[in-house]
Amino acid sequence: MMQVRFLRPRRHTQHGAVLVVALIFLLLLTILAMSASGRSLLQERMAGGLRNAQMAEISADTALRGAEWTLWTSTSKLTATPLLCGSGVLSGSCYRYDPANAAVYGNAGTVTKFRTSPTWIATGAQTHRGPGNSVNYTVPSSGYETARLANNPVYLIEDMGVELPPGVSSALHESGSTGTGSGGVGSTSRHVYRVTARATGGDKNTMRVLESTFAAKSN
Repeated sequence: MMQVRFLRPRRHTQHGAVLVVALIFLLLLTILAMSASGRSLLQERMAGGLRNAQMAEISADTALRGAEWTLWTSTSKLTATPLLCGSGVLSGSCYRYDPANAAVYGNAGTVTKFRTSPTWIATGAQTHRGPGNSVNYTVPSSGYETARLANNPVYLIEDMGVELPPGVSSALHESGSTGTGSGGVGSTSRHVYRVTARATGGDKNTMRVLESTFAAKSN
């Protein structure tokens, strides 16, 4: 007699290897996506910081030029009234250089704090609002909704004294040997003014402080 054997198909044991590999690839793709997203956010922040820094520097430079223009245009209108700190266009934001004046030039003086403070300060300074004092830089312009500053730029002016030729001391000038009307080698009516401007970008934490010196007639 013949014996017939029926062979049953073997069941292959499945250990989930494909699922593990798929999860590993998914994890790798997630890490790559997060890394790319992080780099994009970092680049965006760097670009924003650079833009704020440029806006602050341009704003401070604009305030400097505005103060210089005020000095320059005022000298062409002088008559019997000299251009002096505390009067006319220089009232309220101009200081005569005097290191002995602690209220102005001491460690906590008005000018010292304005020139050296790491935080925003506008005490004792003049706000610059563009031509005709009519521009508010903290309000977005039409069509430039993001182009605004956190604060309007401010500046102050210091009268550093009469401009002297090389080799002429201030003591000699004050003695009357030189200066306007004396006929000496230092005869001049030009004063040297130091202008300090402070400005922010779109973010109040981004600041720039710029200085310039400017010579103009005082009488």
